[in-house]
Amino acid sequence: MDGARPHPRIIALVNQKGGCGKTTTAVNLSACLALSGRRTLLVDLDPQANATASFGIDPARLGQTVYHVLVGSEDDSTPVPGVADIVVPTGVQNLDLAPSSIDLAAAELELSVRIGRESTLRKRLEPVLDRYDYLLIDTPPSLGLLTLNALVACDSIIIPIQTHYYALLGMRQLLRTLKLVREGVGHQVEILGVVPTMYDGRTSIGKEILHGIRDFFGDKVFASTINFNIKLVESSMAGVPLFLHHPGSRGARDYMSLAEEVIVREQRPQRAPARP
Repeated sequence: MDGARPHPRIIALVNQKGGCGKTTTAVNLSACLALSGRRTLLVDLDPQANATASFGIDPARLGQTVYHVLVGSEDDSTPVPGVADIVVPTGVQNLDLAPSSIDLAAAELELSVRIGRESTLRKRLEPVLDRYDYLLIDTPPSLGLLTLNALVACDSIIIPIQTHYYALLGMRQLLRTLKLVREGVGHQVEILGVVPTMYDGRTSIGKEILHGIRDFFGDKVFASTINFNIKLVESSMAGVPLFLHHPGSRGARDYMSLAEEVIVREQRPQRAPARP
């Protein structure tokens, strides 16, 4: 249809290994995309709700979260809320948040008995797609049903990898899961890019591990590297994305550079994601 908005890009941040900077990347990348003029929704799909807390929002005080969107209410007479019903402002222009809470930990079990359980998130997101240019999904540090829902809902994934000795452990398992989604579910999710995090270029081991990541993933690795920066920790504690808390810091520049790369990589004919 003439004048119709293109389908927004839906990107999941995935790594089953904890401590790799996944949530930090989700929060700061989404903020930088929004500050670049792109209307962005960050979906917190992690029961730890760290992305939610990173905006100064107390998950325990929220009436409805992603859990209620995915699972619904114990009272069958109560309508299941839509994503639009739970979205909260973040204080960042152009950036909304679909928040999480510890309740989401029960979703894996409750969804497991449902038909089409891996497609629940995809279906719930559809009514709000025309509101945004980008949807980013922060996933839990596992390859369970919540992460599978994110993979089925998204067009592509970003893999944050800590520049640590054990960084590449588990990557083959993640790649096998992607293959399962492509072949078993029929959804052609792709790797948009791999972002090295917590990089310390002052050490030879850091440089060696970064070289190993580039050898393993080739041109999928972003040119932008997220350097270790204490300001990232401080901004999370302050409940404000780094580019607003310390805009001149190295970490803020790193994430804005990453956002620019994401936008460039996505400047190609957009398509609605393949649906099973």
